[in-house]
Amino acid sequence: MSWKERGRGYHHGNLKEALIAAALDLIGEKGPTGFTFAEAARSAGVSPAAPYRHFRDRDELLADVAKRGFAMFTTALAAAWDEGRPHPMRAFERVGRAYLAFAREQPAYYSAMFESGLPLADDPALHEAGERAYAVLRTAAEALVATMPAKSRPPASMVGFHVWALSHGIASLFARGDAGRRKLPMSPEELLEAGVLIYLHGLGMPEA
Repeated sequence: MSWKERGRGYHHGNLKEALIAAALDLIGEKGPTGFTFAEAARSAGVSPAAPYRHFRDRDELLADVAKRGFAMFTTALAAAWDEGRPHPMRAFERVGRAYLAFAREQPAYYSAMFESGLPLADDPALHEAGERAYAVLRTAAEALVATMPAKSRPPASMVGFHVWALSHGIASLFARGDAGRRKLPMSPEELLEAGVLIYLHGLGMPEA
């Protein structure tokens, strides 16, 4: 279910979920840094003091949203990877499409995850949530690198970071589901696939 389908307001005593839904609405409207804790309370239909029952401040609310987003993101990437079946290159392509699909379908979560500016050092749980998502990309990169001759294999971590940066750049510019998306003469998926293939070909990967 998309965050937009959750509805707004405080229902049946579920204050925490109402605040999460309100934060997602506000992120979609104003960005992750464009609203206050009091606005989140007002959007949820509760008093300004009510959110403090669950969150220390707005940053803690945003961190909760981001952690939930990373959990969904990790699940989507892992399902796309499917343990590299039937071949690492084909599975890797699916991961790229899943990355772009998440940015398009869950723009508020994506913004909370990558654009909120929350200091990861202050929230180990948030850092670990992000690392679990990256671990799927790293595993995919390791499988791809393993198909290359041993003497010419690049570091898998380097490949993982490079492909992550490329995927994130295309997702942020061209695949997001909000007004920040830029137009392309091709689909974001085609752009990502071409970029990854050019990169892997430069590394000497036979499948590329």
